[in-house]
Amino acid sequence: MMDQPTTDTPEFAARIAANQAERLAHLNRTYDFIVCGAGSAGSVLARRLAENPSVQVLWIEAGGSDDRPSVMEPAAWPTNLGSETDWGFMAEPNPELNGRAMPMSMGKVLGGGSSINVMVWARGHRSDWDYFAQESGDASWNYESVLGIYREIENWQGAPDPLRRGSGGPVYVQPAPEPGPAAQAMLHAALEMGIPTYQSPNGAMMEGEGGCAISDVLIRDGKRNSIFRAFAWPYLDRPNLTLLTHTQVNRVILRNGRAVGVEVVRDGFIEWYTAAHEVILSMGAIQTPAVLMRSGIGDEAELKAADIKINHSLPGVGRNLQDHVSFGCIWEYREPIAPRNSGSSATLYWKSEPSIADPDMLFCQVEFPVASPETAARGVPEHGWTMFAGLAHPKSRGRVRLQSNRPLAVPQIDLNTFGHPDDLRAAVACVQLCRDLGNTRAFDHLVTREAMPGPLGPVEMEQYVRDAAVTYWHQTCSAKMGRDEMSVVDASLRVYGIEGLRIADGSIMPRVATGNTMAPCTIIGEKASRYIRATYGL
Repeated sequence: MMDQPTTDTPEFAARIAANQAERLAHLNRTYDFIVCGAGSAGSVLARRLAENPSVQVLWIEAGGSDDRPSVMEPAAWPTNLGSETDWGFMAEPNPELNGRAMPMSMGKVLGGGSSINVMVWARGHRSDWDYFAQESGDASWNYESVLGIYREIENWQGAPDPLRRGSGGPVYVQPAPEPGPAAQAMLHAALEMGIPTYQSPNGAMMEGEGGCAISDVLIRDGKRNSIFRAFAWPYLDRPNLTLLTHTQVNRVILRNGRAVGVEVVRDGFIEWYTAAHEVILSMGAIQTPAVLMRSGIGDEAELKAADIKINHSLPGVGRNLQDHVSFGCIWEYREPIAPRNSGSSATLYWKSEPSIADPDMLFCQVEFPVASPETAARGVPEHGWTMFAGLAHPKSRGRVRLQSNRPLAVPQIDLNTFGHPDDLRAAVACVQLCRDLGNTRAFDHLVTREAMPGPLGPVEMEQYVRDAAVTYWHQTCSAKMGRDEMSVVDASLRVYGIEGLRIADGSIMPRVATGNTMAPCTIIGEKASRYIRATYGL
């Protein structure tokens, strides 16, 4: 396969603007497919459907343009948090977090999370995909099958690995360029502790017990190359792809057990669009279940409590919510060291116990000090680096609920962090391993001291973990794929009991993938497009 022609010129952007202006000036009321959401999965799906010129696609996104420094400049990603490109969700106060209400940022912009995240490309562990195949009953979700898709879509710029990496695909992936000294020290620290290192975190490292590596990132020519930019942007000049931004889906329109369209709010007005074939929800683990519930699809008791007519009982809608929770440990630099790339260039996955076969802990190195509002009171050094110690497979399960039947009402998020007691014990073990890594000889030349948490007793350490806990922004699993009574979609991502309705986003994961979720969501979009094209002979 050859590299795609360049589409980052002003001339191509002007062509897109002219085409989309023409599309908006002559909006249809019926399209073949309606894709709701322009995040990682939605961007893949919109492009794959639009590849067939005979297919008319309406693509709906609540946010706006990604052409802004906060998105395109890799180091500027923190400025998106709390801005107009962030949904700004807030989880309910949690007694297990000392009553804290955890912020839950999610992308509200073209590209979704892939436009405001740290740009880390993490494919997930072999065991994740094999578990998806087991839960769905479909072997095409297993690791070997998904590995083939990864090879097709990647344009890998690192050391050749033809068994696992691809070239010429739309996703330009490279090892973090010129990683900083803290990232390099992390690799040496891992070796010092007997943890193996690898050239990439997306090869053999994630087929076994884990290890440490320089992160793979979606940065091209010094700019973010989101999944939206990689997949969908090159197709927005085509007459069969219509993009509606600043438009929010309120509900799916159902008729006789079939999804026939969507009701949206655009410019303050309610509008309706119909789908000749299918509606696909790709709005993420908070908005997708909320739209389902507003459409009368969900747990009967929840729908009755919100005074919503029940169209189809699916008790799993909004349940099984999962996220990676992390705990920042900070060291003070001997002298200031400027962050490079996104400020995060090394990652580590490891096991909390030797007897475990697969990694259950996730570590992300950040080249500046980051504390929660509560732990910041302990004193944050002006210059330093942070290790985010995280639980790769938390046992706690949360829930998304409706607070009312009002259109576009913000859903209630019960994240339930530490709801399972094993997670608190694992968190303490995770922080201890983090401290051991950061206090190895490998970091002696860079740091003067461990700023936090430091050596604490058992009670004080639990208190620290409860105060330090923050989200990795990997909200998933709230409309899971499977075959039990709590499953929402089948192996082909079709919503149970409703014709013409699919879900393609992180909400369908039966469990949260090991590591950052952008790459698995890209695969989910690819899988959905293949199921749809096979169904309709596209």
